[in-house]
Amino acid sequence: MRATVELIANGRLADAGLVNICRSAGVSRGALYHHFPSIAELVAEVHAQAQGRVLALADDSFADGGADAPARFSVALGKALTDDQLVRAGLRLAPDGSDTPPRLREAMLDRVRAEVLTEAPERPDQKVLADLAVVVTAGLESLGYTDTAWWSRESTERIWDMLLPLFKEAG
Repeated sequence: MRATVELIANGRLADAGLVNICRSAGVSRGALYHHFPSIAELVAEVHAQAQGRVLALADDSFADGGADAPARFSVALGKALTDDQLVRAGLRLAPDGSDTPPRLREAMLDRVRAEVLTEAPERPDQKVLADLAVVVTAGLESLGYTDTAWWSRESTERIWDMLLPLFKEAG
């Protein structure tokens, strides 16, 4: 698992082939297949474990509600992306172990949108705020792959400090 996570988190799914995983993990093909019947099932397990961590972040961030919940989630996600290779790898994966949509990334963004919409569902501008929360979260996540400073608390809070008045005004 560890080797697969590292290969995906620091590269791409194509880097997590049988030879690379076995070499990185220091195990034989037989040992790998003893634990996982296929590479697809191994990668699907990476997705499943990452999904648990991302859902826990979302649950914690949105538990108390409030206009600043999307900001709390963005900060928590940035920290997880910085510190946790499993989350970084898992966001790129679909439940079947592929990198085709719907990936964990899309599920996470759908959750952000749904949470913002539940704050004030009757307000027409709430849909715009939900879209804004998704765009900011997706943008920070994407930009961080080329410059991890985007995942920092400082960068995330700086952006959300500009946006929070809009969310508080709508709430």
